[in-house]
Amino acid sequence: MLYVELAAQGLVQGAIYALIALGLTLVYGLLRILHVAHAALFTLGAYAGVMVCNASGSLALGFAVAMLVAGLAGVAMFRLAYQPLLAQPPFVALIASIGLYIAFEEVFRIVFGAQGLSFAAPPLQGQVPVFGGMQFKVAELLMMIGTAVIIGVLGWLQTRTRIGVACQATVSDPQMAESFGIALRKVRDINFFVGSALAGFAGVWVALLNNLVEPTMGSVPSYKALAIIVLGGLGSVRGTLAAALVLGVVESFGTIYLGKVLDRNAIAFAFLILVLMVRPQGLFAKR
Repeated sequence: MLYVELAAQGLVQGAIYALIALGLTLVYGLLRILHVAHAALFTLGAYAGVMVCNASGSLALGFAVAMLVAGLAGVAMFRLAYQPLLAQPPFVALIASIGLYIAFEEVFRIVFGAQGLSFAAPPLQGQVPVFGGMQFKVAELLMMIGTAVIIGVLGWLQTRTRIGVACQATVSDPQMAESFGIALRKVRDINFFVGSALAGFAGVWVALLNNLVEPTMGSVPSYKALAIIVLGGLGSVRGTLAAALVLGVVESFGTIYLGKVLDRNAIAFAFLILVLMVRPQGLFAKR
C-alpha cells in the first residue's frame, strides 16, 4: 500500500511539473530558446490568480485572468527581448532570459513584498477518498484532470489544426514556411501565448496546493523544468510529459529511501545526471 501511495503522490507532483515544462517545451521546439524566464510567468500567473480570487471570490476567474496576464506577458517578452536576438547564437537569448527572470524576481519583491501572498479562504481543500483508504485533496484531483485535458487539447492542436501544422513547418524550415504564406510572427506569438498561459495556469495550481505565492517560487520549478525537457528529449511534448511523470515518481520514492542522504531537489538532479550518463539524448528521444 505504501508503494501505491508513493506512486500516486509522485504522479500528482509529476502533473505539476508537466504543466510547467510543457510551455517551456513549446517555446524550445519552435525557436530553440531555453526560456528560463518562463518561471517568472509562472510566478506572475500565481500572483494574478490569488489576487483576483481574493478580490472576487471566484477561483475560475482567477485562473482565467492568470492565464491571460501570463500569456500577454509572454508575448511581450518574446517581442521585446527574444525577437531581436533570433539571429544571434542561442546562448545570447539564454543569457537574456536569465537576466529577465532575475529582474522579474526583484519586481515581484518590490511590488508584492518578500513575505508572499495567500488565499484568504483557500478553495478545493476538502479530502476525497479514492481507493484503499487513500485520500487526495480536491485540488490535486482537479489539477491532474486539468493537466490531462490540456495535454489532449495540445496534441489535437498540433496534429489536427492549421496552426499546429504551421508551427511544425516553422520549426523545420522558417524561410520555406514563410514563402508558402505562413505568418511567422503570428505563429510565434501564438506559441508564446499558449506556453506562457500554461505557466500561469500551473502557477495558480501550485499556489492553491501550497497556499502561498512568493517572489522566488519559480526558482526550483524552472530548474526542474529544464531538467525535464532534457530528460524527455529537447522539443518533444510527449517526452516532456513522460519525463515529468517519471521524475515525480522518482522524487516521491527517493524522499523515503534517500531522504537522509539527499533532499527532494537533489534527488531530481542526481537522477538527471545518471540518465544522461547512459542516454545523453534523454529518455524518450531518438539518437
